[in-house]
Amino acid sequence: MSSNDFITLFFLVAAVLIFFQLRSVLGRRTGNEKPPRDLYSPRDAAPPEAADAGKVVTLPRRDATADDEDRFSAIDAFAAPGTPLNESLRALNKADPSFSPKEFLNGARMAYEMVVMAYADGDRKTLKSLLSREVYDGFETAIAEREARGEKVKSTFVGIDKAEITHAETKGSEAQITVRIVSQMISATYDKADVLIEGDAENVAEVNDLWTFARDTRSRDPNWKLVATESEHE
Repeated sequence: MSSNDFITLFFLVAAVLIFFQLRSVLGRRTGNEKPPRDLYSPRDAAPPEAADAGKVVTLPRRDATADDEDRFSAIDAFAAPGTPLNESLRALNKADPSFSPKEFLNGARMAYEMVVMAYADGDRKTLKSLLSREVYDGFETAIAEREARGEKVKSTFVGIDKAEITHAETKGSEAQITVRIVSQMISATYDKADVLIEGDAENVAEVNDLWTFARDTRSRDPNWKLVATESEHE
């Protein structure tokens, strides 16, 4: 017998011995075994009373007070807790949980620049999308009168130095927020002969405004509209 035949015979004998060894360890089927468990069948789920009580993990309930404090922490950064403004902003947040003072002010800054430049350019379409009907009517009348006189406004928006919430209230489902905005602008008005009649074409002027925005908290529309404007004179 060659060496290769001997090796093959050796492995064959070893395989047979391993097979019988495994049968003696694993045992034979007797007909009394429980059927295999179907992991996807609800019938195999153990009833609640059969569960080991020592292994049940009860998840802690969410603390509503803690949740409120987490939500209100952003408001507290804008208005001191206990102040009327803080309480008003908290009430607004309860009516509209998506409300965030930071995001609101970011939007108010953008809206301010868009409205100011749209008014200077006579862009009625942009104004109509950002203003309430009453405010739009006032802006549109001023633009129409300016156009009738042949006047034009040249403005350069430099930037906003400060924007802060000064007042907030919720009446029914309508929320209103007043923002004090301090901006820097270059604005000049010319008549139809292109003669400067108002403003300054070169120097930057500080503008102080109080603008009030409103939205229906029940509406799916997240946008706020400008409902009142007032110039603040210091």
